[in-house]
Amino acid sequence: MSSRHAPEVRPSEITPKAVWLRRRELLAGAAALGLAGSLADPAMAAALAAAKSPLSTDEPPTKLEDITSYNNFYEFGTDKGDPDRYAAKLTTHPWTVRVDGLVAKPSEYQLEDILKPVTLEERIYRLRCVEAWSMVIPWVGFPLSDLLKRVEPQGSAKYVAFETLVRPDEMPGQRGLFQTLDWPYVEGLRLDEAMHPLTILAVGLYGESLPNQNGAPIRLVVPWKYGFKSIKSIVRISLVEDEPPATWNKQNPGEYGFYSNVNPEVDHPRWSQKTERPIGQGGLFAKRRETLPFNGYGDQVASLYSGMDLRKYY
Repeated sequence: MSSRHAPEVRPSEITPKAVWLRRRELLAGAAALGLAGSLADPAMAAALAAAKSPLSTDEPPTKLEDITSYNNFYEFGTDKGDPDRYAAKLTTHPWTVRVDGLVAKPSEYQLEDILKPVTLEERIYRLRCVEAWSMVIPWVGFPLSDLLKRVEPQGSAKYVAFETLVRPDEMPGQRGLFQTLDWPYVEGLRLDEAMHPLTILAVGLYGESLPNQNGAPIRLVVPWKYGFKSIKSIVRISLVEDEPPATWNKQNPGEYGFYSNVNPEVDHPRWSQKTERPIGQGGLFAKRRETLPFNGYGDQVASLYSGMDLRKYY
């Protein structure tokens, strides 16, 4: 399957010796990443940049101003610019994430406790994200599987359910006439999808803490699926036996399937998904390009769906 990605590790992606020798100091600073406004320490920023995951794409990243000003985050409104306009009021510290359900060790984590065991060498993922438009975002994050392993999923767990924050006094899209969806926003993955190394929990981008409008302080990123699967501002993760509800699938199951894998051969009922518009490359009149199956990550994830009819299970 064609791909725009190069999964092998290049010499330039290996952490420099000086950074490696400072890893304990750097990790202590990185643990506060979800709480600080930015990484002011140049050495920390350089270390994070050097620690790019071998799963990263070689494509140039989208500009920061485009990533932070063009978003879908319906808790703040339906316009692409609403999150940038209204998300500054969101309080993200302190932040608690409950991990429960079919696990041996259900826990409530403060964000800093989630980050403490994270290894520096796997924090940077430059991943493509796609809807009808696309971006390349240098996420700072870690595999979701690292967190799930801590709570020890039981054998009966088949899916992972996610739930976002409900705080209408800070999220105008959750109150009054502005409401368009049922809250809280919920999503779900099969357990094997959730355990894949490309499924990450992101806490930052471009070497800084995650901006509020991009899902602060912690969000899911599943790059081979359409963007609405990557739930933002997570407060609860539950291991369950049955397929959990997903907001857009509940809202309109004829348009949004549970799996939502990027499949250019399955059109949305109201538009084609065969091409995508890269953000930051010419505005509305930018040249569109071919959308790749699984967003170009087919070599890594297609085996998860062996034998499945991906037109039926869209």
